[in-house]
Amino acid sequence: MLKKIMKRTSAALLGASLMLTTVVPVIHAEEQSPPLVPSISNWAIETLNEGEKYGIYPTEWYYEGFLQEISVDKVNELLALTEKKIASLGLAENKQYKPVKVKNDNTRGDIVKRLYNIVARYDLPVGTDAIKFMKDHNILQGSSNGLQLEKKATTQQAVLLAVRFIKSTYALAEQGAKGVAWVVEDEDTRVYLLGSIHLGTPDLYPFDKKLVSAFDEADALLVEANILDTKGLEYYTEKAMYTDGLTLKDAVAPETYAKLEQVAALYELPMEELTLQKPWMLSSTLSLLAMDDSFGMTPQDMAMHGIDMYFLLNAHLQQKPVIELEGTKAQVDMFDALSPEAQEQSLVAVLDNIINPSEENQSEILQEWFTSWKQGDVETFAKSFQAMEGESSEYNDMLFGLRDEQMAKKIMNVLEEKKGTYFVVVGSGHFLIDKNIRYHLEKNGYKVKPFYQ
Repeated sequence: MLKKIMKRTSAALLGASLMLTTVVPVIHAEEQSPPLVPSISNWAIETLNEGEKYGIYPTEWYYEGFLQEISVDKVNELLALTEKKIASLGLAENKQYKPVKVKNDNTRGDIVKRLYNIVARYDLPVGTDAIKFMKDHNILQGSSNGLQLEKKATTQQAVLLAVRFIKSTYALAEQGAKGVAWVVEDEDTRVYLLGSIHLGTPDLYPFDKKLVSAFDEADALLVEANILDTKGLEYYTEKAMYTDGLTLKDAVAPETYAKLEQVAALYELPMEELTLQKPWMLSSTLSLLAMDDSFGMTPQDMAMHGIDMYFLLNAHLQQKPVIELEGTKAQVDMFDALSPEAQEQSLVAVLDNIINPSEENQSEILQEWFTSWKQGDVETFAKSFQAMEGESSEYNDMLFGLRDEQMAKKIMNVLEEKKGTYFVVVGSGHFLIDKNIRYHLEKNGYKVKPFYQ
C-alpha cells in the first residue's frame, strides 16, 4: 500500500524535504516588503533563535514592545504553552509535589516560581527551593543589580526564562530529539553526520544535548547549500522563472494547465503569477502549500523550523564557518537541467495529489518522518525512505546517486586534508537510500559508526 501511495506523492515530498533549494522561495517569501525591525537585545538573539523553534510564543511579540513590561495575559499564554511542552515528555509524576505559592502576576520572581511549579510536579531532581533551582541551572540570571525578583518582567525577560527553562528541563530529563546521526573519523579528524528534514515543526525541538554539544564543538558546519546566502536566492529567481516571453502554458500539455487552473482556484492563487514559474519550481511551491493546514503552520514557518535552518542560523550566530557540499547554484542547475517531460511529470504528480488526495497523504508521511527522527529510530526512518525510492526515473536519479557520491568525496577530502571536528547536515535520504554517502565512505575504507552507541 505504501509504495502505491509513494508513486503519487514521492516527487512532491522528496523534493520538498530532501533538497534545500525547494524551500528557498518559501523562506524568503516575505522579504519583498520592507522588513520590520524587532525590538530585541543583541545578547539575547541566540537564545531567542532557540526559543522560536519551541512554539511557545509568537514572533510577532518582537514588534509589540518586547523590551517593555509584559502583560499578565501574555505571561499566562507563555507559561501555558511552556507547561504543555513539558507535559509532552510524559514524565512520571512526583507524588510528594507541593507547589510553591505564587501571585500570578508579571514579576520576575513570580514567573520563576510558576516555571518551577511546572517541573516540580514531575519526578526530577529539582529540590524544594525554586530560586536556588533556577539559579543552579542558569535559568535565572542576574546582573550587577541582583536578581530583581520583585521587578516587573519585560516580555523579553519572560521569554528568555521560559526558553532556558525548557532547554534545561529536557536536558535534566535526558530528553530531546535525537535525529539520525553517525560519526566517522581518522587519526586527527572527526566528522559528525546528521540526516536532516528540510521542513519541521516545534515538536522536533529542543534537540538532544549530546547532538547540540557535537555541533558546538565543531570547527565548521557542512551543508548541501547555504540558503542564507542572498546570491544563491538571486540565482534561483533568475533560473526558476520564465524571462524570454514564454509562460508555463507554452511548456506543458493543456491537461496539465487545466489541472493547475483548478488548483489555483482552490488556493485562490493568481494564474498570471503561477504561469511565470517553471514546472520544477511550481511543483515545489505547490507541494509545500498543500501541507499548510495539516500542521497548523504556514509553509514559511515549516521551512524556518527545518533542521538545516536551525544549524545554519546557529552557525551564523556563533560565527562558525559554513562549507557548501553543493551550493544553491548547483542544486538549481540540477532542477533546471531536467527534461521538460520530467519537469511536467513532477508537476502533474503534485497537482493530482492536491486534486485527489490519497488516503495517506504526504503530510501524514512527513509526520511519520518527524516521529522517527525525533526518537532517533534510524531503522523505521530508513524503511520509509527506502520505500519511497521506487522505480528509477530522471527525477529520482537527480535526487540521489551521483549527488551522494560527490558529497561523500568532499567529506573524504575533509577527513584527509583537515584536522579538527566538523558537523555535516544533509537530507536524511542521502544517508539511507541505496549507495548513499555512508556507503561511499565505507567503500573507501572509512568506518561509519552510529552517533548513539
